[in-house]
Amino acid sequence: MATASQSLFNMTVASDNAGGNQGLLMPKLQYRFRVNFLNFGVGQTIELTKQVVDITRPQVSFGEITIPVYNSTLYLAGRHEWQALTVNVRDDAQGQVSRLVGQQLQKQLDFVEQASAATGQDYKFQTNIEILDGGNGTAAPVVLETWECYGCFLQQANYNNLNYGTNEVVQIAMTIRYDNAVQSPLSSGVGTNIGRVLGGSIVTGIGSGQA
Repeated sequence: MATASQSLFNMTVASDNAGGNQGLLMPKLQYRFRVNFLNFGVGQTIELTKQVVDITRPQVSFGEITIPVYNSTLYLAGRHEWQALTVNVRDDAQGQVSRLVGQQLQKQLDFVEQASAATGQDYKFQTNIEILDGGNGTAAPVVLETWECYGCFLQQANYNNLNYGTNEVVQIAMTIRYDNAVQSPLSSGVGTNIGRVLGGSIVTGIGSGQA
């Protein structure tokens, strides 16, 4: 007779071989995360990290290249584009979060003097989205996955509304545009060095092939 713990191994999709099940893999949980902002605003950004409510993970899309040929139509992947991140943060009573957001906006454009930054490197920042394992206190959390988003700037900052009829906290909604994103460790997905694939083989040179 199977024990209770042994029966749990059968609670998954059946494999080809009898007795070959290994149970379900532990999923990543949406609420176990933190967001670190590097070079955002002026000074330390730990208070911004602690006040994050939610954030979207990176989303990438490829443009479509259409090739009409004789009786058919072929499609190829064109240039890629990273979609903007949206992040909501709580606006604290001491104003530390709104001050950081305002400083970042001022780096992009001085709203008083109407003077813009000279180059992108003068205001762009990095956003790291880390998924954690649930550790805390004396048991330090383990980072299961990190999305590193490079070349970020605030595309939009929404200070939202105030309302006598609710019990909600005041939040600031930010839309973050970025140039590129990779997963780390680099063996975990996007950004993994698998070489360039040509003709079905992984190579490093340049050649021609079929559509």
